[in-house]
Amino acid sequence: MGFTVTKSPSVLVPPSAPTPPGDLPLSSIDRTAAVRSLVDMMLVYDHGDNDPANFLKRALSMALVAYFPIAGRLVQSTPGDLHVACTGDGVWFVEAAADCTLQQVNNLELPRMIPKPDLLPSPPPEVDLESLIFLMQVTRFSCGGFVVSMRSSHVVLDGLGAAQFLKAIAEMARGLPALSTAPIWSRDSIPSPAKLPPRAPLLSFTSFPFITCSLDLSVESITKIKNQFISGTGHNCSTFDAVTALFWQCRTRAVGMDPAAEVSLGFAINIRHLLGRVLPRGGGGYYGNGVFPMAVRATCGVVAIAPLAEVVHMIRGAKERADVKFAGWMAGEEDEDSYRAAADYAACFVADWRTLGFSELDYGWGDPVNVVPLIDDCNLVASCILMRPPAPAQGVRLIARCVVKEHLAAFTDEVMKLTEDLY
Repeated sequence: MGFTVTKSPSVLVPPSAPTPPGDLPLSSIDRTAAVRSLVDMMLVYDHGDNDPANFLKRALSMALVAYFPIAGRLVQSTPGDLHVACTGDGVWFVEAAADCTLQQVNNLELPRMIPKPDLLPSPPPEVDLESLIFLMQVTRFSCGGFVVSMRSSHVVLDGLGAAQFLKAIAEMARGLPALSTAPIWSRDSIPSPAKLPPRAPLLSFTSFPFITCSLDLSVESITKIKNQFISGTGHNCSTFDAVTALFWQCRTRAVGMDPAAEVSLGFAINIRHLLGRVLPRGGGGYYGNGVFPMAVRATCGVVAIAPLAEVVHMIRGAKERADVKFAGWMAGEEDEDSYRAAADYAACFVADWRTLGFSELDYGWGDPVNVVPLIDDCNLVASCILMRPPAPAQGVRLIARCVVKEHLAAFTDEVMKLTEDLY
């Protein structure tokens, strides 16, 4: 059965009070090519206000007073040199209604029964999408539940920054007299690297027809991996280490490359503790990009057959080198641009959304029953996002878009087999 989403025309939501004009610089991290993308996601709520769209529109307008750069536009003054023009134009907002209940579409779990474009906001066709920093859509369902969908520019907001802004909207929606965290811009406080290495082309511009899948790992499986690592090394490892090692090994086995071929795993490290040395208030309230990418490389044969604890050790080693690696990048000591992502089938990237705060965004009717990253268009780099599964489930959910169709069954089988072998 097909379901229909009816959208109202896009409208601009400006800040609810006058905001400062002018241009604001971006940081050297904001300007990296690796972050020039829109991040799409949905928050699913099973109940709410009778008119959630107008309710959230007002809260958004109020939050934009403190977060006035988000109401502006990205402008390119010279090739590759972006800044934010604080125009106060506002955020494009779409109100929509679906002719079904959330139960009928399984809270928008995979396989998704409503197409992604129906659920995501878009500006009028004459508007340059790449200049926009944030868009929002509120879709009401016939059961009284609703979905808040947003698109945010990674140039201006990283995951923690986007969650901080959404938290500000939620606080305004709940009637708080002031924001719990005052935002700071201060991008010019972050020094630029002493020199950047010459930009090498991506390894490939090939677009791969990746398939999106969702897999849940139990607390017991994750604990077994951690215990194996403790038994073998005498050291603890994190849930991220354990789950990412399992993902990388299963994906490597599934794609079946030559054992001598090199495979790589990338992930982002939070470096706000380092940026806090140069930012006001120790960086509290900073919502720009505060991550540094790290990579682990090994041959396909090693990753595929190594004990899982050894793969965990590789990942932990990269994490432990991150501070020194970032300092070297800032000092111009790196021979390669760390933010230049590899993009061929041998490379994959993991992002951890579990602790960003998306699962605790309460607009007045409780936390979302589902948080959904919309990665259906991510076809250059194999990716996996670590999520909290919907309550009351525990453990970790993998939202993976990491293999093409012919490798999907092998990937899911490897995950199931490896978790079963842990018992």
